Amino acid sequence: MKIEKDCVVELDYKLMDLEEQTWESSDEGGPWVYLHGHGELMPALEKVLIGKGIGQKLKLELQPEEAYGQYEDDLCTQVPREAFAEVKNLTEGMRLAAEGQDGVHAVTVKSITDESVTIDANHPLAGQAVKVEVKVLSVREASEEEISHGHVHQHGSCSHNH
Repeated sequence: MKIEKDCVVELDYKLMDLEEQTWESSDEGGPWVYLHGHGELMPALEKVLIGKGIGQKLKLELQPEEAYGQYEDDLCTQVPREAFAEVKNLTEGMRLAAEGQDGVHAVTVKSITDESVTIDANHPLAGQAVKVEVKVLSVREASEEEISHGHVHQHGSCSHNH
């Protein structure tokens, strides 16, 4: 079976910066399993995977607009230091989950003063070209339920309410 919209795809993957530093890989967290055509991958990667089959490998270099977008200065925010009273050993470079009006987002601590903490909601690779290596491990048709929910159901069922 070849990859097309509404297929469940399992990939071995490695995401690197242009200096070949690995940022994410399936070696750490296991293969990436996703529903093709539903926006779960970088669009440029999803596009080149169409028509590929089990065992096929791809190596891509993606420009910022094809990967994590351009760096946006307005995604940096100063927050009162006391908002981080519960965070132990707060340090620059630390990644945290921050709750906003539109859900939970990963942020990076950019700087810390006695009065405030500057957090950055840009992806750490925003504004940078990246390298991606993938190998297709499996491809199957998605169930009607997976398609209607817009995501893969591990172990045959969905663990949340829709």
